[in-house]
Amino acid sequence: MSKIPENRNAMKCPNFSRGMKKSDQQMGIAPPPHGKEPSGKLIVLPSFDNIAINDSYAEILEARRSVRVYNPDALMTKSQLAYMLYTAFGITSYTASNVATLRKAPSGGARHAFEIYAVVRNVEGLENGVYHYLPTQNVGEKIVTIEYMGEIEDQDQTLASMLAEQNWSKNAQCTIFISCVPYKAEWRYGEAAHRVVLIDLGHVGQNIMLSATSLGLGSCCVAAFDQKLSDQILQLDGNDEFVVYAITVGVPKSS
Repeated sequence: MSKIPENRNAMKCPNFSRGMKKSDQQMGIAPPPHGKEPSGKLIVLPSFDNIAINDSYAEILEARRSVRVYNPDALMTKSQLAYMLYTAFGITSYTASNVATLRKAPSGGARHAFEIYAVVRNVEGLENGVYHYLPTQNVGEKIVTIEYMGEIEDQDQTLASMLAEQNWSKNAQCTIFISCVPYKAEWRYGEAAHRVVLIDLGHVGQNIMLSATSLGLGSCCVAAFDQKLSDQILQLDGNDEFVVYAITVGVPKSS
């Protein structure tokens, strides 16, 4: 039986009043944390204040295209990686009640129900492997802290397998995975949360792609991935946190 009607209905706007009346926020339950506690080696990335950035909005919009051909021998800098992570998900401040955070991308109810990971392949000064962005470490600062989660065995082939055997992805300097922590939004919106989260996901992804373009890098957003393998490699449980999006970023190969 086709799930198309069910999936179409999931795209429609639910009754927010009903959903919020039944939410944990209305029940007086404390909000979930704004981010995960680090467990790996912490690395503070260098400042991106002086890196070359195209600040022409019109030119960035005109130049942004999906790029799937990268120079495998080129290096991305740590400052470039920091800039993309910060502009995607950096926390500028907490709300007065400390219940929500304000970030570079908009979010329904300021819930920001995501975590950001980077599978690094060729970033200057970083070991290859998986990194997790920790925006709660540098609130209100243009500083980025990441944690090293570990290496990946046979990384190039494993990454291609994570991205549904899209072998062109092997040459990207890094691949950014966005996971969803649904309870961050469910706490406020209950059963109405999930459509909002998917809308918010597009905001974060667009920030990453436009930031990559402003740095002269290429990017490609990827919706097709191996869910089980991606969650496993990023050490996610697949229920309370799971991958929802991937974006390859790299130095475009000259024709």
